[in-house]
Amino acid sequence: MAGIGAASARPRSRMAVALIELALAVGSFGIGTGEFAIMGLLPNVAKEFAVTTPQAGHAISAYALGVVVGAPIIAVMAAKLARRTLLLLLMAVFAVGNVVSALAPGYDSFVILRFLTGLPHGAYFGVAALVAASLVEPNKRAQAVARVMMGLMIATLIGTPLATWFGQVMSWRIAFGVVGFLGALTVVLIWFFLPKDKVQEGASPMRELGAFRRKQVWYTLAIGAVGFGGLFSVFSYIASTATQVAHLPEAAVPLMMAVFGSGMILGNLVGAWFADKSLMGTIGGTLAFSIVIMAVLSLTAANPITLAICVFLVGCSVAIGPALQTRLMDVAADAQTLAAALNHSAFNIANALGAWLGGVAIAAGYGFAATGWVGAILAVAGLGVFALSLASDRRSARLSVRTV
Repeated sequence: MAGIGAASARPRSRMAVALIELALAVGSFGIGTGEFAIMGLLPNVAKEFAVTTPQAGHAISAYALGVVVGAPIIAVMAAKLARRTLLLLLMAVFAVGNVVSALAPGYDSFVILRFLTGLPHGAYFGVAALVAASLVEPNKRAQAVARVMMGLMIATLIGTPLATWFGQVMSWRIAFGVVGFLGALTVVLIWFFLPKDKVQEGASPMRELGAFRRKQVWYTLAIGAVGFGGLFSVFSYIASTATQVAHLPEAAVPLMMAVFGSGMILGNLVGAWFADKSLMGTIGGTLAFSIVIMAVLSLTAANPITLAICVFLVGCSVAIGPALQTRLMDVAADAQTLAAALNHSAFNIANALGAWLGGVAIAAGYGFAATGWVGAILAVAGLGVFALSLASDRRSARLSVRTV
């Protein structure tokens, strides 16, 4: 855990902590709204650019790819920057990227701009998580991370449905303009509320790259990259699933997204609490839970009530997020920034993988409900990686005992 406490000056009051967490959470709210709003607006984007809905889904994958590429590069190259400075720069880039996305003249330029806008995403969440963890006792780290991540969850409940509604009634471009404003607001809040900090002693790109030498870092990232893909497989096509499978009106799509957001909020809070009690138990349990829910969704998606219940429970599977973030803090040693940022690269590999495989299943003629089966398969794969991680931990523990 070396270096976490040095991320920022320790606040003198609970109010100071709350204001820092609020500033960081507004950023996660903006990022969440920008990332998820397009999932409800895919039919609108596809119509304007004269492409199919699965083709429009490439914009989701492009954004996710930007996160995957940007997180490690930024974390390494910015190793000698103070965390406050880095957060300000990241959110400034995010704000500009969304405003320009709103002005995209065509499909190709829009996809490219979504890739560029995704670049600061992972590094922002990684650094924000480290700052949040530095403000609390070690046994409350997951809950501190969850409070910062709460902005992302609230985005799915409020920001994304509102953006979807505005996009349907007026233009999807307005949604990205609003997200750009939220990014600019975050810059202002961080500037005022987060104290200036010093660059960590010994920080360097080479030290951060040391994360890649640790087997458990790779296992943890693989769990997120594969096991979390099911959520995105379902959610990327939730608008079409609701309207074409459950035969709900288009006006019900924002409501369905709000149901998903409610599940994410509950999963984030409950998952963080469990993670502070049993980190690995929370990870494994959430994956097993996901397998069941994804399968049930595929079998019952034609019924609006059961679809809504399953969408809520799929949202609850975000409980794995704070647990994986905290696990990386435990296994990354002194390569904290890179490992924390890579967690969001892993989640966005899951985003790209889930959206892509879901699109493949749909294009192959299996229908939108098949995204649940895709999600179940991905969760099974994630559980397999989790089992390998546990086995590796046990082998390491046995070797340590023998050495002693």
